[in-house]
Amino acid sequence: MDFKNAKELLALCQEKKLPISEVMRQREILLGETTAEIVDQRMDRVLEIMKDAAFSPIKDPVISMGGLIGGEARRLCEFHDLGKSLCGDVLGKGITYAMATLETNASMGLIVASPTAGSAGIVPGMMLALQEVYGFSDKKIRQALFNAGAIGYLAMRNATVAGAVGGCQAEVGIASAMAASAAVELLGGTPLQCTYAASTVLMNMLGLVCDPVGGLVEYPCQNRNAAGVSNALIAAEMSLAGITQFIPLDEMIDTMYTVGKKLPAELRETALGGCAATPSACEKCHLCS
Repeated sequence: MDFKNAKELLALCQEKKLPISEVMRQREILLGETTAEIVDQRMDRVLEIMKDAAFSPIKDPVISMGGLIGGEARRLCEFHDLGKSLCGDVLGKGITYAMATLETNASMGLIVASPTAGSAGIVPGMMLALQEVYGFSDKKIRQALFNAGAIGYLAMRNATVAGAVGGCQAEVGIASAMAASAAVELLGGTPLQCTYAASTVLMNMLGLVCDPVGGLVEYPCQNRNAAGVSNALIAAEMSLAGITQFIPLDEMIDTMYTVGKKLPAELRETALGGCAATPSACEKCHLCS
């Protein structure tokens, strides 16, 4: 029960008549030479950490180590509670939880790198929002996380999830693809529709640079996690509505990797270009000459 690319993954889903999540779950059991109970317990722990990282800063805001972010998630939550949200329940909650998770990360709290620390808010933001709005059980969310893991595995195996290698499209982009695919399965979509959603996300985020202000995974990373949830939600809805993509996921992953390697070094996590090089950012970090 192993696969090297999305084409092989879809073939397994069709042959075994299983969703992506269950193919990935069984792969973990077989290749890890462990039991279903242990694999499920590990994913339960992942979900527990995700919840704590997303909910804690809303109750008790924390200032990041670099002092660039802190308290944004609570402000969003209060804004939504006043009935002023423009985004609706799922997206409103999703961006709040995504930003909260980045606050936890930037204040040295415990997070799940999904797939990286800098993009850790997108998958939990989407999953926890869907759970809250639609009433999905923890078991359902746990299963959806295996789906997200399959997309992340494909990216890591065939390309990169590192901003230093491929820009933020490799971090926030892949995290958003993971969230979109998981959301599609959670809401009843087929394995092929999951890959359509993941491909759509990468298409929409192609070329996104990695330019952390002061070299810290705080700003604009937190904002991009919120944007990543939005992109994932859009892609999932398009796919569930029956909109297909003629560029398959494998080709989009390859394209993302090719584009990422062509980005100049200044735009790949070095903090020498993009937002990091603006006068305001330099002044904020006391880097002005």
